[in-house]
Amino acid sequence: MKAILMLGIVLGLLITSANLEVAAQGETEILNVEQYAKNIEICTQNLIAIGKAIGAYQKEHGDFPVWLSDLHPKHLTDGNPLICPADKKNGKPIFTPNTDPEMPVSYSYEFNPRYIVNRDRTGHLQLRESKTEQRKLYGDAMPLVRCRHHANKEFVVLNLSFSSRIYWSSNTWENKPEEIYESLEETISTLAAGIQEQPDNEHLSSVYSALVRLYMKVERAEDAENLINRYKETLKPDNLRDHFALGTMLEAMNRYEELLQLFAKLEEQFPENRSVFSRLSKIHERLGNAELANEYHLKANPVLALIGNTVPDFSATDLDGNPISLAQYRGKVVLLDFWAVWCGPCVAEMPNVKKVYDTYKDEGFDVIGISLDTDEGRLRGYLEENEIPWRQVFSRKGGDSPVVRQYHISSIPAPWLIDRDGTLITHQARGKALERLVAEALKDKSD
Repeated sequence: MKAILMLGIVLGLLITSANLEVAAQGETEILNVEQYAKNIEICTQNLIAIGKAIGAYQKEHGDFPVWLSDLHPKHLTDGNPLICPADKKNGKPIFTPNTDPEMPVSYSYEFNPRYIVNRDRTGHLQLRESKTEQRKLYGDAMPLVRCRHHANKEFVVLNLSFSSRIYWSSNTWENKPEEIYESLEETISTLAAGIQEQPDNEHLSSVYSALVRLYMKVERAEDAENLINRYKETLKPDNLRDHFALGTMLEAMNRYEELLQLFAKLEEQFPENRSVFSRLSKIHERLGNAELANEYHLKANPVLALIGNTVPDFSATDLDGNPISLAQYRGKVVLLDFWAVWCGPCVAEMPNVKKVYDTYKDEGFDVIGISLDTDEGRLRGYLEENEIPWRQVFSRKGGDSPVVRQYHISSIPAPWLIDRDGTLITHQARGKALERLVAEALKDKSD
């Protein structure tokens, strides 16, 4: 009841207009306030029911269920609580590894047995194993079951914690752990205790970063300083991720000159790293060095230099073994879509791409998919199931694909929109902007 009451209060404070734009799981729709609130109320009741069922399952088995479907029918006699009323796909997740093998489920279960890539990318581990280790640091305030079907500008994910508390948080709550606790004091004491109890945990960098930021927020600068000094003692010279975490701490304390020195050394050590360039761009911008900031910005994002200029041609083989190049599409407006089946945002955007393709394909618009997948069977299965008609470049090399390397693609989705004359319009043609940009490009050359 407390969770429902608090959600109602928050909704009353935030919802002031007659309608609400909701972007959840890649879909955007307009809901009236009453329907939005009703969906959240039902979803909250669902999470409460799921929490109780998990508790009953634990009493019987001494462990968490493998999948949420294991709760049905014994501990959840009715399967309806597993479907969020705001879920337009009725329990079919966009990110396919989250698919419950037994029945439709709207909710993301943080203890499911799927595999994830290690942080150092040397191998795989179970999500459950990873979350068990994480729970030792963050405690039972951590999310156990999550709903992403109500997201708007204020809210992102509705969570059920291990302790059965319901609250809102960002999708990546680790960046703002205070969202999962009931107060700043609880957040600080929990994170400080986690560092103290697990000094050799190699994944503590994000915890240090968050704790320094929170210390500064509550005006405990001395504690923040001591924590940074402690962190420096454990810092490994060749660990780039941990140096970035130190940079975040220095930034929280407005120590930009020291921050600049840190990243200047990292540039010497990692002379081709675009993440280092990006951070140096922001540092120089903050210090008022506009020319250097722009120089590093272009180093971090080489594609920016192509906007308004001709995109170099590529030559490859499509999924069916046929030669394909950008030159073959000259005279058309083309979306060069770098994506993968395993990329949640890419898959979430696909219905929008299909809609724009179907609308404008007869007017001179086409799509070329550049797949970063390595599993051909999974790729073909997705294309067939979702009736994707345009050609795909597939090399089985993932991020090392020749076309991906040629265009310096470092993250996906990366949807490049190319004009009829081969010039790059934008490298971020997504969402509502895609149809507008395509329509404008087609109109400009037809007038």
